[in-house]
Amino acid sequence: MALLTDELRARIGETRAYTAPEPLSAASMRYYALAVGDANPLYIDRGAARAAGWRDVIAPPTLLCDSNQYLADAERDEDGFAGHSWDIAPPDCRLVRGGNTYVFHKPAHPDDVVTVVWRLVDLAERVNGAGHAMLIVTSEATVADADGDPILTNTETVIHIALGKAS
Repeated sequence: MALLTDELRARIGETRAYTAPEPLSAASMRYYALAVGDANPLYIDRGAARAAGWRDVIAPPTLLCDSNQYLADAERDEDGFAGHSWDIAPPDCRLVRGGNTYVFHKPAHPDDVVTVVWRLVDLAERVNGAGHAMLIVTSEATVADADGDPILTNTETVIHIALGKAS
């Protein structure tokens, strides 16, 4: 059975957009920085951020890499995940993360209301070294401020690996 169907192939180029329900806030940026153990003064001290040329503290870059903060009212799936998903789940497959590549364009500030636009970039079918079919899903998320200026781009790959051998 082919994992990459015509129906899935037709979805390439599909987009979904999510806008945060409120500005990032200095408090959420500070809490995040402290939670991940990064006490960079640019993230937590307005005076240090201004001395470095920023108008206010800046967000730790990885704060914006997960869609959960954009989906405050979203239902959680069976794993507790409330982030973005394409709802692609070929039967008899296991899902593994293929990785992410981030390009950071500019910092975010506490008053930024951000939007992430996800685009389904590519779907490809391959066979791994063990002879199992794989569906490789590549997505791109662009996070932008309220003016539409990009803050970061995240290219994400997830892989659905068939539990049985490819035919």
